[in-house]
Amino acid sequence: MTGFAGMERWRGKVALVTGASSGIGAACARRLAAEGLRVAACARRRERLDALAGENAAIVPFPVDLRDEAATLAMFAAVRERLGGVDVLVNDAGLGRRAPLAGGEAGTADAAAAWREMLEVNVLALSICTREAVKDMRARGDAGHVIHISSMAAHRVPEGSGLYSASKFAVRSLTEGLRQELRELKSGIRVTAVSPGFVETEFAAVYTGSEDVARKTYARFKCLAPDDVADIVLFALSRPPHVQIHDVLVRPTDQTY
Repeated sequence: MTGFAGMERWRGKVALVTGASSGIGAACARRLAAEGLRVAACARRRERLDALAGENAAIVPFPVDLRDEAATLAMFAAVRERLGGVDVLVNDAGLGRRAPLAGGEAGTADAAAAWREMLEVNVLALSICTREAVKDMRARGDAGHVIHISSMAAHRVPEGSGLYSASKFAVRSLTEGLRQELRELKSGIRVTAVSPGFVETEFAAVYTGSEDVARKTYARFKCLAPDDVADIVLFALSRPPHVQIHDVLVRPTDQTY
């Protein structure tokens, strides 16, 4: 889908999308490029990014492991050199692992490593990318947009997902904290969180460690598709400058919690 009403002012601007190798991130990269933005697509899997870039010349791959701060800073430097800097940031990179605080058979073998991974990707990497993107946005007219792909888990705690939910509660706090900081700076940069429920992506396979369990999870009812979430990202971007969509909670109609 192209021609989303209100997106005209973003044409020719630069969007950086993390987690762009699959799922919601890939959908956002495709849709933003279709709307006329130049897209810096960031993720670890180079071959996935190259395939995505092959679909649209406006998508430029930037392979990076966001758990590595030096590599992340080098990636931003490369985006600035090649594309001029960032006007829109979509912080999609994130993951969940079933690693209860009390341990037990449902947890991973090394729960602390899983906790660290979730915090490093879902919270620290998001914060570093936000800091660097806001630098660019302030230098490029002070009118950019930061969008965090959060989760319904930022608003309630599904059974067994305490640490994952904690990381997404942190994203919710960071969204509001950034909004307050930007208002204090009299900045025109907007910030939005999108908090989906079940979206059919690779998330469930990573979370459960089982492709079979993931298939059964997504077969229970019609889940959201990555493009459903990308629609909301474009809707938030397309609002007039005086309208800030702060947090969108979206779940499949048949999801019960």
